[in-house]
Amino acid sequence: MSLTILLRCVDLQSTRDFYQSLLGFDSAATPGNTLTVSKHGARLVFTSQDLWALEPRLSGTIYITVAEVNAYFAAIKDRVTVAWALQDMPYGSREFAIVDCNGYLIAFQQEDPGRR
Repeated sequence: MSLTILLRCVDLQSTRDFYQSLLGFDSAATPGNTLTVSKHGARLVFTSQDLWALEPRLSGTIYITVAEVNAYFAAIKDRVTVAWALQDMPYGSREFAIVDCNGYLIAFQQEDPGRR
């Protein structure tokens, strides 16, 4: 099973630039005036259409599991806004989070295989 999240963005091109250039995601224009970005098996779809009559917002954190969280953090930390730095969490993951160009909180985690 896979999960795709549809999120509103301020501008499709700036969102494409952020995810592709800064985070190394693949990106593609998709039907319905949307943009799909993907990496690490995760897929996010962005639209600039006002489907909800609200400003872009989400009352949670989007978690993406990566194989080498230390290396990924080192590669992007100086180019993005870090919400929390790389750390070991009591629930068994090593993770960090960033704030994307639309204000969404995106966390990248590597699970401790001994705690599954």
